[in-house]
Amino acid sequence: MSLIQSIKSVLAPPHRAAIPFLALTGGLTVLGRATPWRATRLIGNVALGGFAFCLYFFRDPKRFPPSRTDLALAPADGRVVSVELATPPAALGMGSDPVWRVATFLSVLNVHINRMPAAGTVTKIAYHAGQFLNASLDKASDLNERNEVRLTLEDGRHMAIVQIAGLIARRIVCYVEEGSTVEPGDRFGLIRFGSRTDLYLPPGVTPLVSTGQIMVGGETVIAHL
Repeated sequence: MSLIQSIKSVLAPPHRAAIPFLALTGGLTVLGRATPWRATRLIGNVALGGFAFCLYFFRDPKRFPPSRTDLALAPADGRVVSVELATPPAALGMGSDPVWRVATFLSVLNVHINRMPAAGTVTKIAYHAGQFLNASLDKASDLNERNEVRLTLEDGRHMAIVQIAGLIARRIVCYVEEGSTVEPGDRFGLIRFGSRTDLYLPPGVTPLVSTGQIMVGGETVIAHL
């Protein structure tokens, strides 16, 4: 990513999910800094820092998916923490045979918008309450709070995208519903604040990425379908 692209990403407008946080921190900033008392001014200064952080955390830069339709794209920004064979989530009804799973860890510094990896139809969504372990751990896939989405491709094969809450994250947001038709790179949710996103590929599809690689949601190619 070039320097100009990096600057544009940082200065991107915030996602609509930021509105209540910006309203709260912005209001506290104005109230705190408008008074003559030292204590309230301190609160205002802290709130100003929170306002700036929310602008940064909820930034929603434009992404440009490849024109090819036979690709699986990264569903999130972040760093790949594991590439391994794993059984798809049981609640999604994708069978018990292991498929390739690519797990991407998102720190608080990453863009947190989740994007669809391919075109298709959302045919199943399953939410699970759970723990808030460090999302980079393998056991987070099974123990943490998570939201599982089954995407049925146009040829009938299935993929799964799992939003996993992390050590700091306490809220998973998913905007799609069962029956929603999506395109590659479409925004479908986010996780606040720090998280992980797992992508389960269709049977027989091998990932092209490796552990430690940096992902750009909606742009980085994870596999050929």
